[in-house]
Amino acid sequence: MKSTDIPDVLTFTRAVNGCRQAPVVLDSPHSGTIFPDDFKTDVPEMSLRRVQDSFVDELFSNAPDYGASLLRALFPRSYVDPNRAETDIDTRMIDGVWPHLAAPTEKSRLGHGLIWRICPAEHSMYSERLPAEAVERRIDRYWRPYHKALENEIERLHRNFGIVFHLNCHSMPSGSSPVVSRKSGVRRADFVLGDRDGTTCAPVFTQFVREWLEAAGYVVRLNDPYKGAELVSRYASPEIGRHSLQIEINRALYLEETSLRRTRGFEALKRDLTGLVSDLTAFADRFSLPAAAE
Repeated sequence: MKSTDIPDVLTFTRAVNGCRQAPVVLDSPHSGTIFPDDFKTDVPEMSLRRVQDSFVDELFSNAPDYGASLLRALFPRSYVDPNRAETDIDTRMIDGVWPHLAAPTEKSRLGHGLIWRICPAEHSMYSERLPAEAVERRIDRYWRPYHKALENEIERLHRNFGIVFHLNCHSMPSGSSPVVSRKSGVRRADFVLGDRDGTTCAPVFTQFVREWLEAAGYVVRLNDPYKGAELVSRYASPEIGRHSLQIEINRALYLEETSLRRTRGFEALKRDLTGLVSDLTAFADRFSLPAAAE
């Protein structure tokens, strides 16, 4: 079923076509391409699009056909980033007094906190400071609805199944993918999995995804250089059955990174990721409450 009780800043789809719901939820927070009317930035649009996770939501779009839930942001990460904490904000960007708690991290120092100050590589986002009211509006209208939708679905699945597996989906520039030594020579990683050094999910979840991808012929790294950020750390509680894992996909597998056109590899990768989700839902069902599977 497709949920209709959601704002127009995201899409959320549960199991469709009569498929039984599994305790699996995927989210793609950085694939949004709809630029809000009040997004008055000095950065060229193409530069902003190159730092999005282009088409990641489409790569996983078949997930509801296999019983998983899928959440997708429609707005760009450069406007407000769902994968940052609400407090990860550089108040030097704000015109006026910021009335809320601010706890900027290294991401804010680098210009890539909740509200971006810098667009890679080193483009200043704004020529003037942003009004405090405008920043509050971004948080209230975009950041909070995304987090509420994800939190509610994780809680619903955990309540119904006693366990939930959350896959947080991203892409990485091919140049930032770590080099891996293989028997067949040196290759860049195709995927990086992040479980924040084993703290956001049970090892069996990470192991399942890693072994599945490696069996399909992909090169996989763990927590290097991406360990996972706000969306896996915020909602993970593996000790009570809430397991979150971040997955980063090398864009060279499916995308021409300059023009942002899909390559011939797109459909093959989508088929593989659909297979991963299909097997992941079967994997998750093995851990769910017996009553939920009936």
